[in-house]
Amino acid sequence: MAMGLTSFPRLGGDDPADWLRLIRSRRVGAVTFHRLLAEHGSVAAALAALPDVARGAGVENYATCPIEVVRHEMAQGRLAGARLLHWGGPDYPASLMDLPDAPPVLWALGDVALLARPMVAMVGARNASSLGLRMARRLSEGLGQAGQVVVSGLARGIDAEAHRAALDSGTVAVMAGGVDVIYPEENAELAAQIAAKGCRVSEQPMGLVPQVRHFPQRNRIVSGLARAVVVVEAAARSGSLITARAAADQGREVLAVPGHPFDARAAGCNMLLRDGATLVRGPQDVLEAVGVSAAAVVSAPMPAYTPDPIPDPLPGPVPLRRPLSDIASVHSQILARLGPSPLAEDQLIRDLAMPPAALAPALIALELEGRIQRQSGGLLSRVD
Repeated sequence: MAMGLTSFPRLGGDDPADWLRLIRSRRVGAVTFHRLLAEHGSVAAALAALPDVARGAGVENYATCPIEVVRHEMAQGRLAGARLLHWGGPDYPASLMDLPDAPPVLWALGDVALLARPMVAMVGARNASSLGLRMARRLSEGLGQAGQVVVSGLARGIDAEAHRAALDSGTVAVMAGGVDVIYPEENAELAAQIAAKGCRVSEQPMGLVPQVRHFPQRNRIVSGLARAVVVVEAAARSGSLITARAAADQGREVLAVPGHPFDARAAGCNMLLRDGATLVRGPQDVLEAVGVSAAAVVSAPMPAYTPDPIPDPLPGPVPLRRPLSDIASVHSQILARLGPSPLAEDQLIRDLAMPPAALAPALIALELEGRIQRQSGGLLSRVD
């Protein structure tokens, strides 16, 4: 049964459904949303004017997002226990307010009070080295001791390690898909811990499964929330460098941990340092860059890395981890079917006789690695 709109507070004098209808309407992104709001004075007025604006731009028969779609999203949000935050509202992160492409709405799951505290973002390689993971943990723990909330993107590798180390001191995970959709599935338990002790946020609709185009959008929020972005490990072409570039464009501090010139995972960090990023040796360097006293951080040598004990399962279903051999097999089957000529994704699903839900994570992983390319019309091709 759909939830009634009356159970939500009015957002900035406008109906919450109007905020969602405007940003979920076709061809309306964050920049367009803010321009329409500035021109028409309210979300409701902007929504009413949108068909005429589209007609003036040469788009005929334009229709705004149906109210039924928004009602369904709001019902999903309530069932998930998420809160809807709007730009300019009391719980909306002040750090995002100055961005020209600030997300008009955010779904938040967990402790929204963390969004008002000072934050430092930490990003890095998914296939992180043992040394990189140790450094991420050391930095995250030190920043937490000094009262900083650690922000990251809940990816495997550096992101996940930074979140784990900051669970008790405060961490925020920015999701590429819906705030209720966990990617990658291996981080399901960590995501549940963040919802219980930290905060998960997303600008995307509830239930949205992320695609590659959503990750750069997510990255601008990661950097926008923070006063500084620390890159621990990153290849020369990686999402972490996209986050670093967004941070520089937003006027945030960009810091990087140096690495060996022969290690491809350090190439991106070394490039950032060459181009003027601040070198990071420990938490003190980060705190100095953001103007915080490092007195609260205990000076100690880097600890030996030991895996965390497996915690007791949290309530709710947790997807089983697939063996790496199974994941590699699926990747090989996909790559064997694809070539330079585009193939429809539906045809690939039929050829492999796999459920779409099982194939989607593998396609995202291969696309992020640059091994396949997604084209318009649902077409896929292999990148050699």
